[in-house]
Amino acid sequence: MSEEDLELERLKAKRLAEMQKNISIKRDVESIPESTNESIPETPRDLLIKILGFRGMEVLENAESQFPNETKMIVEKLSELIKSGEINANEENIDGGKLLALFRSVGLNIRMATKINVEQDGKFVSLSDKFSNRSSDDGDEE
Repeated sequence: MSEEDLELERLKAKRLAEMQKNISIKRDVESIPESTNESIPETPRDLLIKILGFRGMEVLENAESQFPNETKMIVEKLSELIKSGEINANEENIDGGKLLALFRSVGLNIRMATKINVEQDGKFVSLSDKFSNRSSDDGDEE
């Protein structure tokens, strides 16, 4: 198998793991029996988690760690919108991109771990690796 194939398989595996994590979180929230829900009031955070889509949980957790007080207020407002029906929990999902855009629109610049890959010699490498290789290559030619 070529290095490009290995890299592609690794990226596929990582994406699959993220999707499985999101599905398991959603199942855990949905698996709580109705009788238990009635005795324990549902928190605004739990209500929001039910409608989070792909990478939504990751954005929420980053927001909570970076801006705990502000995030709590936003989560409460979102849960009010869900309860009032302005956000339809059955039809709408809030994915990570939408949630991140919401936080940024109210002035909270949530930092997310990002990695940019570029193609070099038929395989994908991180942008930082590409720059570090180029600078070391330039030094060898002198």
